Amino acid sequence: MPKPAHRRITIVDVARHAQVSTTAVSKVLRNAYGASPAMRAKVQQAIDELGYRPSAAARGLRGQTYTIGVMIPELRNLFFADILDGITAQLGDTAYQVLLAPGCNGEKEEARVIEAMIDRSMDGLVLIAPVSSRTRLNNVARSVPTVVVGRHGSSTAYDTVTDDDVAGAALVVEHLAGLGHRRIAHIEHHETDPVRLLEMPNAQRANGYRDAMREHGLADQIDIASTSYTHQGGYLGAKQLLSRDQRPTAIFAGADVVALGALEAISEAGLSVPGDVSVVGYDNSALAAFGPISLTSVDQDGRQMGANAARLLVDRIADRDRRTAHVKLSPTLVVRRTTAGPARAAAPRPAPDPAATRTPTDG
Repeated sequence: MPKPAHRRITIVDVARHAQVSTTAVSKVLRNAYGASPAMRAKVQQAIDELGYRPSAAARGLRGQTYTIGVMIPELRNLFFADILDGITAQLGDTAYQVLLAPGCNGEKEEARVIEAMIDRSMDGLVLIAPVSSRTRLNNVARSVPTVVVGRHGSSTAYDTVTDDDVAGAALVVEHLAGLGHRRIAHIEHHETDPVRLLEMPNAQRANGYRDAMREHGLADQIDIASTSYTHQGGYLGAKQLLSRDQRPTAIFAGADVVALGALEAISEAGLSVPGDVSVVGYDNSALAAFGPISLTSVDQDGRQMGANAARLLVDRIADRDRRTAHVKLSPTLVVRRTTAGPARAAAPRPAPDPAATRTPTDG
């Protein structure tokens, strides 16, 4: 016969074990006025001995669940882990717990995740680089306190935390041009939605790259491969750029994970970094600092972005009517071993040898 399921410990059990009233236990759980230190110690001892856990659903009915939902686009990008570290560190001394879910870089998938978080009465949401429409984000924020990270554009409904992506791209071009590079190419994340072309960090970085190239007198050298912010996107983007008649001497990848794909394509082509091609990433993720990679990268301080997001969200939960805040951080460039001056002009792509492509015939 199957074993009977263990009964959940209730507030009544705690009260009986501590030999106090349920009202006293409730006051301790809510940190309410009127519970003496001795009473708190007695109730806490009973809670520890019984293993009591408050019901999140019941707490939600009373107004708060002390849970915060964090939506990230995907799990593979280590930069999102930096943001999460900042969020959890900021909330470390509070009663809040973080629950994480991936939005899978799609509007439908993202909507399902957000709706699930709202349905579970989470006290607030942190949405990292969401692809949802602005209307959808405003509606979500009117339903539950929300902070949007990594997406530009102000709102009267939700707070935002962003990096100055235009300035970050300018740092990359300035560094590479200062080393003597002229053929500086960029791998961007393909974007078609007109609103996201204005608000998403990938679009801001691409625009910053174009502006900086013009400011350095390199408008005629602007060269963009439009793929995706993934390892595969970086690999395919670099293959496109390396196949040009005049290949670039430097590649600015829009994210570190993109740079890793670019490094693979460059190695596959028999070229060296930085001897033949310099590479710069964006995010300064943990992999960028990894010794064998040593990637030059823009640091947008993900931990600080996360800490700011958590602080703004707690403030918003406490005061739903306060004026929205929009924090923009200034990036820095961390120079490592993947960038150097162009030792020699990149050779033009050789024309195919007719003999090598001729179909063999008998005789």
